[in-house]
Amino acid sequence: MPHVIANYPIWVAKRFIDLFGASLALLLLLPLFPLIAIAIKLSSKGPVFYKQQRVGKSTPRQMEFFDIIKFRTMYQDAESRSGAVWASKNDPRITPVGRFLRKTRLDELPQLINVLQGDMSLIGPRPERPTFYQKLESEIPYFADRTYGVMPGITGLAQVNQGYDTCIDDVRSKVGFDHSYALSLRSTKSWLIMDMNIILMTVLVMFNGRGQ
Repeated sequence: MPHVIANYPIWVAKRFIDLFGASLALLLLLPLFPLIAIAIKLSSKGPVFYKQQRVGKSTPRQMEFFDIIKFRTMYQDAESRSGAVWASKNDPRITPVGRFLRKTRLDELPQLINVLQGDMSLIGPRPERPTFYQKLESEIPYFADRTYGVMPGITGLAQVNQGYDTCIDDVRSKVGFDHSYALSLRSTKSWLIMDMNIILMTVLVMFNGRGQ
């Protein structure tokens, strides 16, 4: 499956919407940050925010990396014993407050800063951890192609149709969604329709608590 790269006018418009949308969202949602921070600090020891290296926008010749920012949802040093593993249902590493943040996707809010920095888009494929990337690329056909020329997103077609990844099969089933989104970037009309649908579905996911 050949990778699809959006035309330049769409990328300019998409970046403008990212900057405007992320700025507006931060302005409106900023009052929630101290409330979430207090809840995190009262529920467990450790920092409020959590940074983790992820794979960003890529091409067949180059792979970019960045540090994703999230509200901490796991106990401090949760992976010190288990190592890098996917979160599972009823994962004991996740704090009670973290479980709520994940279900409502509120833990993703700090990624609006990543959008303003140019590391991410509001909408795009989920950025993967480098630790898992090589294994996924070798076991899933066209896995790497899904991010060629496409900025990773806070939400996306795959994210609203499935929850957080718990195993390689979850990632495998998401690849088709990511390629479908890349294909929508070929024309302005299909891109706008796709993004509007994803935004509506994201709001439903947050209110229905369908995150993990």
